[in-house]
Amino acid sequence: MTTREDIIKKLNQHTSTRYEMPDIELTTITYPDLTDQFINISQFVGGNALLLKKGEDINSIIPTLYPEAKQIVSNLPEINIATINPDEVDDPHQLDNLDLSVIQGEIGVAENGCVWIPQQVKQKVIYFISEYLVILLDKNKLVPTMHDAYQLTKEEKYGFGVFISGPSKTADIEQALVVGAHGAKGVTVILY
Repeated sequence: MTTREDIIKKLNQHTSTRYEMPDIELTTITYPDLTDQFINISQFVGGNALLLKKGEDINSIIPTLYPEAKQIVSNLPEINIATINPDEVDDPHQLDNLDLSVIQGEIGVAENGCVWIPQQVKQKVIYFISEYLVILLDKNKLVPTMHDAYQLTKEEKYGFGVFISGPSKTADIEQALVVGAHGAKGVTVILY
């Protein structure tokens, strides 16, 4: 028996009156255009989001967004500008000094610009150690709220996953905003 199960068992033994859980009907936020909302809120949280136009090549767009990037890591088969495949690296310390990681997002949330990223690489450190992050996301996988995103992920089987919204930022030290403190200094979501 796990610790969690043990705690629940003890709580149930000492609960004298039981109440049925109420039916809660949530009225969720809706947006006239999820793509526009996602792009606008991504910029609001310090990131960037753009819609790939018909005929545009992701491998041509990324170098225009990050022309200084030399160490580019990705395991996505459609990314041919990658210089490192993170699945071929045994020691995550070898991935120090990455300029850019290009990864796949699974769900985008319009209310806060975050993207659900379950672990799809051997070395998950690339989500956090790169100077910049490019997330590819199918525009048809945008949902209005976090509640909607959680509903989609609750049946998923994954060992690690993270919601990323814009660049890493903190304002806990003297209430001064610091961008890139614990992760990427810049995040671009490319919707296709």
